[in-house]
Amino acid sequence: MAKKKSQAEFIKWFGPLLDALRDLGDSGKPKEVSTKIAENLKLSDSILDETLNSGTNKFHNQVAWARQYLVWEGLLDSSKHGTWKLTEKGKATTLSAEESRELFLKWVDIHAKARKEKSEKTIIEEQTDIKPTEFEADSNSDLLSVLQSLSPSGFERLCRELLREHGFENVVVTGGSHDGGIDGYGTLEMNPFVSFKVLFQAKRYKGSVSRAQVGDFRNAMIGRAEKGIILTTGTFTNEAIKEANRDGAPQIELVDGEKLIDMFERVELGLNPKTVYEIDYNYFKRFMD
Repeated sequence: MAKKKSQAEFIKWFGPLLDALRDLGDSGKPKEVSTKIAENLKLSDSILDETLNSGTNKFHNQVAWARQYLVWEGLLDSSKHGTWKLTEKGKATTLSAEESRELFLKWVDIHAKARKEKSEKTIIEEQTDIKPTEFEADSNSDLLSVLQSLSPSGFERLCRELLREHGFENVVVTGGSHDGGIDGYGTLEMNPFVSFKVLFQAKRYKGSVSRAQVGDFRNAMIGRAEKGIILTTGTFTNEAIKEANRDGAPQIELVDGEKLIDMFERVELGLNPKTVYEIDYNYFKRFMD
């Protein structure tokens, strides 16, 4: 029983997620919601920086799973992608630890009935190290795994293509390991009168980019460009995020694995679009008895 509980850690975020959305005016972007939960509960960096075996940030992944269960329960609206929003039912709902667990077990049972070949234990285990979208699609494909399998130089070249697709011009990969951590540069035109040079660093690995690595990149770009971007298939530690946005220092844009995938999907780079229908379990649950 203890093992089952540890594999369902994300249920502890059910109530705090609802509270965070209320604090944000009933809606917010995923990272805004996670940040608000962390602020409200005064979570430590050790919790915020922990990663799963896949390299995904464990806390953000657990919050995403909490959100998925609240969507199934009808407490959050799933119609608008990229924004989490409370329903009228959600606005009036608070969840204790025990209520959260009951909600969780109810939906595990519903999914076990819907997927007759899988037990409740198997379904819970599936949710330990994957994203909610992967569970819904029941898919083995993972763009992040593909990106992490590339060679370091191949990932740098791919980032060049990605930046070009997102409006950068004259994008060049410098190559080599003697350029102070700078992997390439390009020009971003804001309008016909204003453009600026941007340096980028591409980190293809699992794990987290540290505060020191962000600081080293900033030191390498000072005097050479107005803007810097670090793209990684991994994550950034909480201290790295603070360093990137430190007052009085050149700001550095951080693109983690989750945001990287979103950038590929927006321009359909290396992806073939197809129609996928998401099952509305909330609709079908009344027919399962």
